[in-house]
Amino acid sequence: MKRALALSMLLGLALLSASAQRGNGRQLTGKVLDRQDNPLPSAVVYLTDTRTRAVKTYIVSKDGLYRFTAMSPNVDYEVYAQYNGKKSDTKMVSQFDNRSQVNINLKVDTR
Repeated sequence: MKRALALSMLLGLALLSASAQRGNGRQLTGKVLDRQDNPLPSAVVYLTDTRTRAVKTYIVSKDGLYRFTAMSPNVDYEVYAQYNGKKSDTKMVSQFDNRSQVNINLKVDTR
């Protein structure tokens, strides 16, 4: 009986932990850089939910940093950056990647 109760409590804690992680969602961070690894301030990063096609944008800081939070763990996303009419390669954030924090640096050829 004690063993069953202990197993039940462990299962409950595991479910609570998984639920809390899903509630916070995922986070995507990174930098937008030129080919020489210099930050590109004021570049715009586009994050597309591939299921709904909804797009979020982020204008990067002076140091080239961007951040998207509260992303669904059950959705694939596409991310790319634009700077002065030039575009980076599009990268994927897969729902099968179970990291809660993903870091992707985006490079834009400014030449």
